[in-house]
Amino acid sequence: MITEYIKGSDDCGIERSGEILRSGGLVAFPTETVYGLGANGLNADAVKSIYEAKGRPSDNPLILHITSLEQAEQIAELNENAIKLARRFWPGPMTVVLPKKSIVPERVTGGLSTVAVRMPSNDTARKLINAAGVPIAAPSANISGKPSPTTAKDVARDMDGKIPIIIDGGDCDIGIESTVIDLAGDVPMILRPGGITLDMVREVLPECVMEEGLCKPYKSDKAPKCPGMKYKHYAPEAQVIVFENGAEGKINEYIEKNKGKKLAVYCRNGGKYACENIKYWGEDAADMAKRLFADLREFDESGTEIILCEAPEMSQLGQSVRNRLYKSAGYNIVK
Repeated sequence: MITEYIKGSDDCGIERSGEILRSGGLVAFPTETVYGLGANGLNADAVKSIYEAKGRPSDNPLILHITSLEQAEQIAELNENAIKLARRFWPGPMTVVLPKKSIVPERVTGGLSTVAVRMPSNDTARKLINAAGVPIAAPSANISGKPSPTTAKDVARDMDGKIPIIIDGGDCDIGIESTVIDLAGDVPMILRPGGITLDMVREVLPECVMEEGLCKPYKSDKAPKCPGMKYKHYAPEAQVIVFENGAEGKINEYIEKNKGKKLAVYCRNGGKYACENIKYWGEDAADMAKRLFADLREFDESGTEIILCEAPEMSQLGQSVRNRLYKSAGYNIVK
């Protein structure tokens, strides 16, 4: 298959992409969080193609992307909490988990009775959903387990020749996936942290809590309620080691003991290390969120064997970034 590349500003190309989605094909497209690999979310065979293209486990549920509450009502049982959050945070980087309606194929939900729904704010994503005329099922547009793509170039590395169209909408604004909030139970619960923090959610739903162990390996035998909970994610080919408090001394000690290996240091601005390959992620967690996945891919391109990484601050957004960073490291953390 020859993959065509179009710009997000190409309205004719967007309409054609919508037709491809309606007919059961796949399209990669930008959102404000990361690039998505989209299929007609009401077509079980099209959804199956997502799993095949990514090599994704079949019990790892997908998110349905919509552009209106009316469209959300077609696929999920909206409750009062969902409507409150939607009025505050949609369109935007928030996904809600709700009881699904029968129109939603089980392949979308991993066999669960709930469905994850999101209304993106990215203009190109919204145009594509409207052009398709159906909810778009879309995980990140990468090989399963690898760093999520935040540019069309990153998508191309994993999906060129596998899908008919990649829509180039430039760099993603946020850089990590949406916050996922389970609203199907008695207590609202954040299952995956993202750009919408717990404090922000609690301004609307004061009773909201965080899933325990968001920065620990998933240990339940149950199917995960949302993407990113159970399986290996965000991992480059290089080994990643995360250093927390007092990182500078510990990283320099590791460098001294491992001379001869192709090491790289990934740190905040101003970090001083005895290493030739240093990449700076910025000042705070928001800076790291925007750069993390693209930088991990660049380390692989340079042939780096081991990435020694400073963790961001322990703010709420910092916890969201650490969630991705710890997974990319396989929870190899030096405290």
